[in-house]
Amino acid sequence: MIPRTLFDSDHELFRDSVRRFLQAEAEPFHGKWEKEGCVDRALWNKAGEQGFLSPTMPEQYGGVEVDFRYNVIINEEIARAGLSGLGWGLHSDIAVPYILNYGSEAQKHQYLPGCISGEVVTAIAMTEPGTGSDLQGVKTTAVLDGDHWVLNGSKTFITNGQHADLVIVVARTDKNAGAKGISLFLVEASREGFSRGSNLEKIGMKAQDTSELFFDNVRLPKDNLLGELGMGFVYLMQELPQERLSVASNAVASAESILEQTTQYVTERKAFGKPLAALQNTQFKLAECKTKVDSARVFTDRCIELHLEGRLDAATAAQAKLMTTEVQCEVLDECLQLHGGYGYMWEYPVARAWADARVQRIYAGTSEVMKLIIARKMLEQQG
Repeated sequence: MIPRTLFDSDHELFRDSVRRFLQAEAEPFHGKWEKEGCVDRALWNKAGEQGFLSPTMPEQYGGVEVDFRYNVIINEEIARAGLSGLGWGLHSDIAVPYILNYGSEAQKHQYLPGCISGEVVTAIAMTEPGTGSDLQGVKTTAVLDGDHWVLNGSKTFITNGQHADLVIVVARTDKNAGAKGISLFLVEASREGFSRGSNLEKIGMKAQDTSELFFDNVRLPKDNLLGELGMGFVYLMQELPQERLSVASNAVASAESILEQTTQYVTERKAFGKPLAALQNTQFKLAECKTKVDSARVFTDRCIELHLEGRLDAATAAQAKLMTTEVQCEVLDECLQLHGGYGYMWEYPVARAWADARVQRIYAGTSEVMKLIIARKMLEQQG
């Protein structure tokens, strides 16, 4: 593996503590959670006690106030262990930062301590049955009625949908204002009119609770508006680079882990009287995978550095997500092939990782959307 300069000894101590926690509290139970379609809710509280949820949050709200590298470490260790049911990345890297960056002081003090402790699990409800990646096509509405907003609509493919105590909902507040007619709302799961659909059955990420959410005349106080009215689309665009960087770090760590396991497997597995590793085709495939993964690692680490400096733009983040998720799927497919029939067995980590990885090219913006963002930036620079 190429030496990494991003992390110092403190980071590695933290990584070791995350790894040991996952080995004790998650790995032995993940198979059970896959069958149940949901992780144990108590795991969130245990993670909060260890400081593994939203570690970047300021101390004044109960956080540790470290930088994004600590989130990356948590993501990497979860990915390396194949623990795709843990929705901590969505919570810590995506949903909770909206509250910190756009919430009022009252909202921050009300919600952030629980998000950090694990008492409050968050979700963000963007996608709708008919919109997919088209956020400007949102149909969910929020209409002002006196001192309350009345929320109506539905969302789908919502990570943490069954566990969520607090949902950030993207809704249209002005049907004639285009992107400027979209706002964000904080919706507690206890609100009358809020309901969850069944836990969706997916190809992979089977232990991750992913749900439809429904809003039937949900009345929200004016104070539940997150940020400014009509600024929702702008906020979403500002937060997407970190979300896509989170996906990228997960993708590279998963590919590295499975490639390492596959390399070990082919040295032990024999075919035609000798180890698979002695075959030229095996060596060529390993070399190709290693080169792709190391290239993705170097680019992703550079993007993390840019993000820490506040210089990661939307197009570069899109490049990171596009490249790493495509590499992840290519490498895992080759690794599965090298396992032969065993690679298709669910008990083998490569099989689960292969199934889990496919959605990486879809959520947080499809690969096709990433290409549009990258090309648009290229053409703007020419203009």
